[in-house]
Amino acid sequence: MALGGTSEAGSGGEPVSLRLPGIVLGAGLGGFVDGILLHQVLQWHHMLSSTNSDHIGVRYYDPASVSGLEMNTVWDGLFHTVCWLAVLVGLALLYSRVTRRRRRVWASRVLWGWVLVGWGMFNLVEGVVDHHVLGIHHVRSGPHQWWWDVGFLLLGALLVVGGHLLQRGGRPIAPGGRGSA
Repeated sequence: MALGGTSEAGSGGEPVSLRLPGIVLGAGLGGFVDGILLHQVLQWHHMLSSTNSDHIGVRYYDPASVSGLEMNTVWDGLFHTVCWLAVLVGLALLYSRVTRRRRRVWASRVLWGWVLVGWGMFNLVEGVVDHHVLGIHHVRSGPHQWWWDVGFLLLGALLVVGGHLLQRGGRPIAPGGRGSA
């Protein structure tokens, strides 16, 4: 099984990439970090917490009121459902591409590099779409919200670059060979 971006799979032993499973897993896991840490633990924002100043006219649900918090919680739950589905799809993709030596794949820099790339891509897409284009919420609303939103995008860019460098540093394992992950 080659781990330098590929793994041995089914028909004819042709290499397939770990890129897609890693990115999908990373996007789902990154969404969970965002939702659990920023939405639930720190309570900095919810999915619709800035719709009073959004760019698309979504009704405002004040998270400081019971009914507003209920609606924001429903949308946070839908967001977590999408994250959960992304993790399941990522795991299914990974499993379908790895038939032998799964332990080495899970320990590989290649897989974890692509997971970081996926997390960074989540931050970039979610940050641009929800924070800037739609304006439905911000990382932390208030007088410095622009800086928090930009910081979120910078973190996403760093995760993409760092993950790409990490996966590039992974060494391939020849089928049946003794390379390191």
